[in-house]
Amino acid sequence: MKLRLIVMNFFQFFVWGAWMMTLGHYGFVEKHWDGAQFGLVFSTMGFASLIMPTLFGILADKWKANYVYAILHLLFGITMCFLPFIDAPTPFFWVLLLAMCFYMPTIGLDNSIGFSVLKGEGKDPTKYFPPIRVWGTVGFIVAMWLTNLFTKEWGLGQSIRVSFFISAVGAFFLSLFSFILLPTIKKVENKSAGKKSLVEKLGLEAFVLFKQKKMAVFFIFSLFLGGALQLTNAYGDSFLQDANVFKKGELINNFSTIILSISQISETLFILAIPFFMKKFGIKKVMLISMFAWVLRFGLFGFAENSALGFALIIVSCVVYGMAFDFFNISGALFVEQNTDSKIQSSAQGVFMLMTNGIGAVLGNIIAGQVIAKWFETKVGEELIKDWSNIWLVFAGYALIIALLFAVIFKYKHTAQKA
Repeated sequence: MKLRLIVMNFFQFFVWGAWMMTLGHYGFVEKHWDGAQFGLVFSTMGFASLIMPTLFGILADKWKANYVYAILHLLFGITMCFLPFIDAPTPFFWVLLLAMCFYMPTIGLDNSIGFSVLKGEGKDPTKYFPPIRVWGTVGFIVAMWLTNLFTKEWGLGQSIRVSFFISAVGAFFLSLFSFILLPTIKKVENKSAGKKSLVEKLGLEAFVLFKQKKMAVFFIFSLFLGGALQLTNAYGDSFLQDANVFKKGELINNFSTIILSISQISETLFILAIPFFMKKFGIKKVMLISMFAWVLRFGLFGFAENSALGFALIIVSCVVYGMAFDFFNISGALFVEQNTDSKIQSSAQGVFMLMTNGIGAVLGNIIAGQVIAKWFETKVGEELIKDWSNIWLVFAGYALIIALLFAVIFKYKHTAQKA
């Protein structure tokens, strides 16, 4: 069963990593979109997360989570096959949005399926889930390297649009695997007596969590930090492939995707450290570590230039990313799991996704795109020149403000356990 969960997590993030990191270069260079157009395109993940994870989480709670998961990946794979044939940003936005409506709910379902299987076998998810989830990051890395091989001049030299086909093939395999080999996750029956309320009939019980001050504050800060989560994924590869910053054909420019994969390699190490940090320090300190790590992630990019020191700063930034991303996403999912009833587990994870990859990501990507287009983008001939240094430093300042506010406002008393 552990091997099945590992395969599920591997392909869950393989199908995402195949295209997401290179989407910026695809839009800016191959399609010549500006910052505002790309910001809208990249926000599709956020728009899809506004309601879809919650709705499909509710459906999974009331039906069979593994079947919902498999069907969504099948539909995602089919939709991805249409993207390579679209040139204009507006129709591309709508088709990618549809694909994301199918994909984004599967992240929360991946967590809830894993938690359910482990608890069904009498195992503590806080201890046993991170070593399984780490294979999702491995899948993301493998997909990035495969895309790099297909698209770079030293490789097969294909258009970046091949990345969408790679993703689709992975999604088709995962869908078939889920139907055949994942255990059936049955709904948890509510045996309590009495007539169900309208909220319970609609499956919206998870939103009751906002009545708890601790959970409400946690979800609100998840929203604000969610605005920064995808920014380096959106613009990182474009930054490293910008010939105005890093000379074309040299190390950084030519191996941009592989260099960025160090971020995901770092994730694999920090995921394994989560059980220790969660038991030792608790969610508040772990989240604060994540937030300050985001400040470093953006800030180091801001000072990086085409030099040996600049290369070193990029590498350090990629290492820090593992802590920044994992200590927020995985620890946050575990925190939600520990503070919700089992009968609303999938929908509670859906609410977490709504706040981070939904509202937060939409606002973050659209506002970032508009800010870049207005203040940090200059048109020279047919080319749009970006002031990357100040772009990254603005992002770093935003993360710092969120961290300081979280330290003051979020109240959570943690009793350290033996780690």
